[in-house]
Amino acid sequence: MATKPPQIAILGAGTFVRSQYIPRLSEISDLIILKAIWSRTEESARGAVEIARKHFPGVECKWGDNDLDEIIQDKSITAVAVVLAGQSQVDMSLRMLRAGKHVLQEKPAAACISELETALYNYKSIFAEVPGQPIWALAENYRFEPGFVECKKLIADLGKMMSVQVIVEGSMSSSNPYFSSSWRRNFNGGFILDMGVHFIAGLRMLVGCEVVSVSARTSHVDTTLPPPDNVSSVFHLENGCSGVFVMVVSSRSPKIMWRVVGIKGTVQIERGYQGQHGYLVTVFGEDGQSESSFFPFSGVTDELKAFINDVSQQQANKNGGQYEAEPRLSFVEGARDVAVLEAMLESGAKHGALVHVNKF
Repeated sequence: MATKPPQIAILGAGTFVRSQYIPRLSEISDLIILKAIWSRTEESARGAVEIARKHFPGVECKWGDNDLDEIIQDKSITAVAVVLAGQSQVDMSLRMLRAGKHVLQEKPAAACISELETALYNYKSIFAEVPGQPIWALAENYRFEPGFVECKKLIADLGKMMSVQVIVEGSMSSSNPYFSSSWRRNFNGGFILDMGVHFIAGLRMLVGCEVVSVSARTSHVDTTLPPPDNVSSVFHLENGCSGVFVMVVSSRSPKIMWRVVGIKGTVQIERGYQGQHGYLVTVFGEDGQSESSFFPFSGVTDELKAFINDVSQQQANKNGGQYEAEPRLSFVEGARDVAVLEAMLESGAKHGALVHVNKF
């Protein structure tokens, strides 16, 4: 007998919900039932629901505390996507988890190490003895991008790793829809943390090991952005290799690139455009020859599919023990991304002092 698709709600109705969540969920509308979209304000909720109804005619519009309580108490809603301001996501996620709902929370996992530690302690203590506990997933589409998946495979053939470079020249100018986002401007680490978790996630995925320590310099040059808006860091990996991470929040010449040099060659992945946005993956062999392939973006869709699959499997497996959820969605993975950036920001505040990365 076919299992009924899980019913989900989206908590949040901002730019990313409207531009990414609704269109991407519409691509996999056979896998889920979008029951409700909630926001703190009626205006925001109605704006998002109007877009969603083109794809999900039955979606309900919810706003305010009373409607939030209705979602919490609605047993038919088995999972929620938490897409709110970074300062309030952890509290909302834990509230939903306590109600027995599976959660996909947008990045960053939290604002700082202390919030992460408290969040994970609370999650574990709530469900310490409960089999089949609700899933707490962290949305990090870079871990699902086909370009990164392919690049990770290619790096395995490079032999001993010698050097890693991550170069990020962002484009967070007034033309960017997130430029005026008030919560990002009042967030610990500003755009460096909010944007930077993506690039650290890409780095950690590609090298296949953890960053153990960093030494960084930070600066604040563009006064239209919150401080800091630049970071240059040397990082050290647990495999013995070192590398550099350079991030400029807003550049006139945007460029985003990861490059891993091994004893048998080099692999590079760079953001690009070939009729559509994606990643150009290039392998440089021992003979000096290079070969490139282009992979269009599909990470948001793929991570949503993985989460929905986990929820469906957990439902089907309710009485048969714990289902192992997709590790790339683990909240702990998101915590490790934040930990690396917090270490860089701490080192920058200490004028380049060596800082060890907190372990999760």
